[in-house]
Amino acid sequence: MQPLLLASSSSYRRELLARLRLPFTCASPDIDESRLPEEPAETLVKRLAEQKARALAESHPGHLIIGSDQVAVLGEQILGKPHTFDNACTQLLEASGTSVTFLTGLALLDATTGRCQVDCIPFTVHMRELDLATIQRYLRAEQPYDCAGSFKAEGLGVSLFQSTHGPDATSLVGLPLIRLVDMLLQEGVQVP
Repeated sequence: MQPLLLASSSSYRRELLARLRLPFTCASPDIDESRLPEEPAETLVKRLAEQKARALAESHPGHLIIGSDQVAVLGEQILGKPHTFDNACTQLLEASGTSVTFLTGLALLDATTGRCQVDCIPFTVHMRELDLATIQRYLRAEQPYDCAGSFKAEGLGVSLFQSTHGPDATSLVGLPLIRLVDMLLQEGVQVP
C-alpha cells in the first residue's frame, strides 16, 4: 500500500482517520485559505481540499494524500471559525432555531500519478432555539473558537441540535469517512 498522508494539523481529523486503522502520517499544508470573490461555498471547500493535498505532493512523493476543508453555511452566509467568544456568540444567536449546513470538501491525491478525486459532502444541523444564557454557558464550557459555526459536534455542541440530516455523520466533524473509504477503494486500498 502507498503511504497515506493526512494534509492537516487538525486533531479532530486525525482522530477520525485513525478509526480506519490504516497507518498514516500528518503534515500541515501551507496554503492561502481565503475565499475568492463570489466563490460559492461548495466550490471553496472542494478547491481548498484539493489545494491542501497538492501542496504536500512534492515533499511526499509516492503518497496518497488526503485533503479536507469545511465551512458552515447559514442561508447564503458562510460561517467561518469564530476565533473569539463574541464572534461565537453572534454566530450561535444567528443560527438559533434555523438550519446550518456543513459542507466538507474531500480530496484524495495520488502524488505519483497526479490523479485527484474530489467531492463535497453536505450535512445539515437543525438548531434548537437558543437564548443568550444557554449560548454563553456552552461557549464557556466548550470554547469552540476553532470550529466552523462555533460548535463541536463531537462534544457539547450536540446539545444545541434539534436534529441532523446527512449521508455521513463524520463529515460534520470534518473528515467524511464513508466517502473517503470509497476513494481509497478506488486507489486499491483495502480498509479492514
